[in-house]
Amino acid sequence: MKNIEQYIEEHKERFLDELFGLIRIPSISSIAVHKPDMYKAAEYWKETLLKAGADRAEVYETTGNPVTYGEKIIDPAKPTVLIYGHLDVMPVEPLELWKSPPFEPEIRDGKIYARGADDDKGQAFMHAKAFEYMVANDCLPCNVKFMIEGEEEIGSPNLGAWCEANKEMLKADVILVSDTGMIAPDVPSITTGLRGLAYWQVEVTGPNRDLHSGMYGGAVANPINVLTKLIARMTDENGHITIPGFYDDVEEVSADERELLGRAPFDLEAYKAALDLEQEDGEAGFTTNERTGIRPSFDVCGIWGGYMGEGAKTVIPSKAYAKISCRLVPNQNHEQIAELFKTHFEAIAPKTVKVEVTSLHGGQAYVCPIDIPAYQAAEKAYMDTFGKRPVPVRSGGSIPIISTFEQVLGIKSVLMGFGLGSDAIHSPNENYPLEQFFNGIKTIPKFYRYFAELS
Repeated sequence: MKNIEQYIEEHKERFLDELFGLIRIPSISSIAVHKPDMYKAAEYWKETLLKAGADRAEVYETTGNPVTYGEKIIDPAKPTVLIYGHLDVMPVEPLELWKSPPFEPEIRDGKIYARGADDDKGQAFMHAKAFEYMVANDCLPCNVKFMIEGEEEIGSPNLGAWCEANKEMLKADVILVSDTGMIAPDVPSITTGLRGLAYWQVEVTGPNRDLHSGMYGGAVANPINVLTKLIARMTDENGHITIPGFYDDVEEVSADERELLGRAPFDLEAYKAALDLEQEDGEAGFTTNERTGIRPSFDVCGIWGGYMGEGAKTVIPSKAYAKISCRLVPNQNHEQIAELFKTHFEAIAPKTVKVEVTSLHGGQAYVCPIDIPAYQAAEKAYMDTFGKRPVPVRSGGSIPIISTFEQVLGIKSVLMGFGLGSDAIHSPNENYPLEQFFNGIKTIPKFYRYFAELS
């Protein structure tokens, strides 16, 4: 039997070629014209799993984008690991900031540059290749199931219902996810918490048409002016969110846990330098890591209206728009928060405009206990590869479906990520270091071995 290092060395060029084939599919779930690409990517995953050794793999319909499911059952009495990943990616704009085409993967300075290189095609693909190795070398100690969905980047609106309808097929002892990151290449970490999410689109309407800013300026409310003032009122000078009732259910983390979280390696000056910032920002009384890990946040993700073409056009626009999100912490209900924001935002709007708030998607926060066998197996696997005990961290990001898995399937998820903060996910020039990709493939079979022993 070849060890995993030998297998990777022998097949690494093929691994990359196959990953690049997946990356070249522009599977952007938020843009309707890419609907055919969602099916193309789902079929690609189906063939990948079958070639890797799955007993069966199929593409399933949902009321939205498809889900690819595959499995290999070696013994019903053995533990079962359910791998979750997503085949959809974020939009690529602004295109002019990319140094190479986003769907033409390119290796530069030891990194794969492309949309989806890390999030989540690169990270999910590690599991397919680790699975392939274990099947080819007859060392798979657990049953394996794969669930690769096409809507994670838009909040997985249809996956919960699909899981409900397929509970029996999806039965497992743990869900294993690689869609998170590590503190640094030499500092492994396991994500033990994810923030929840609430996301809205706001529309502010003033006059029934665009108006000449000279003839009407000063007499008619400008929707962009109003919108920006309303947004500014959502937080105070201490970075505290002002929506009534917003903090009612926020989990207050104890001083002891905050002290433990503070032990994670973090260089604030390096953090600011990497982002070209003179000063960090956020809620008063909390550190940078606490602001992204244990506290909620409020952000404008997009804002537009009026004339945005070349040159000048002096108008008061009829409408202005914004996309707004809040990251949430444990105990905050995303549906309740969505309603609180809508009620408050519409209530404080002046009568000079009409305001409409539409909730787009959301999800609950998630916390993974560190005393379950799956977490302990992941911890041992990281230690074998990196020579260090991984640090438990709470991530600022959200994977809304993770909490749904626990509610619908009754299964805990372990977030075993290999991405880095420098990977620029969701941004131009997204990348994934080759070393992290191959280290992930090395580590995953070790998780299976330890999980089988501990279960």
